[in-house]
Amino acid sequence: MSKTWRSHVLCAYALAILAFLYLPLLFLALYSFNESRINAVWSGFTLDWYATLFKNRRVLEALTNSLFVAFISTISSTVLGTTAAIALNKYQYKWKPAINGLLYMPILIPEIVMGLSLLVLFSQLQIPLGKITLTLSHITFCVSFVVITVNARLEGMRPELEQAAMDLYATPFKTFRYITLPLAMPGIVAGALIAFTLSIDDFIISFFVAGPNSTTLPLYIYATVKRGISPEINALSTLLMLATISLVGIARLIQPHYISKNNEQ
Repeated sequence: MSKTWRSHVLCAYALAILAFLYLPLLFLALYSFNESRINAVWSGFTLDWYATLFKNRRVLEALTNSLFVAFISTISSTVLGTTAAIALNKYQYKWKPAINGLLYMPILIPEIVMGLSLLVLFSQLQIPLGKITLTLSHITFCVSFVVITVNARLEGMRPELEQAAMDLYATPFKTFRYITLPLAMPGIVAGALIAFTLSIDDFIISFFVAGPNSTTLPLYIYATVKRGISPEINALSTLLMLATISLVGIARLIQPHYISKNNEQ
């Protein structure tokens, strides 16, 4: 009886947490189909807000800027972060703890401080604010998340597999290609997804380093919400959620196939 009672309490607690996290997102998606401009009143189902959204030139421009910066920063931070994680995991040297600490600093520093420091840096280097400064800034804070994610995956790997491959006369490149990379791929994909999500979602740092012609979606949404929440913003947010869920689903489908394919090779 005691065990059953505790399990019911834990289940209810877990459901309450999930409801707290996901009900706001569900209501946001629901009211993106609301015919009325007032979110508090449901007046009927419509797709007009999605049609209006795709006709809004400023939204499309902000979406293009966000996707451009997110893709470039994700690819760059994934490559740099994966390389750094492998180096930190494979090699031992004197200053390793200090370097680990420096890699974690972008995560620990408040975003407003980091955004201001990057703005001062670009000003001192006389780099005009725009897509370049946005991309460099996003790479700066995304690299640390990729390093942590990939390093956690590498820590769980068995070094005997790489040693066995080298004992069978595999070159270092082949060992990396057929052993290390496939085993680390779940962490790499997870790090890339985190980097992409953080880049798309970032507002504070982008607010400091964005130029007049490099407005991203968070900046556009913030400027729009100050005049009132429009159903167009609900529709835009719903599309972003669907895109994120689709990316996670694709990653979950690709990872097992990729690992099994490389294991067969």
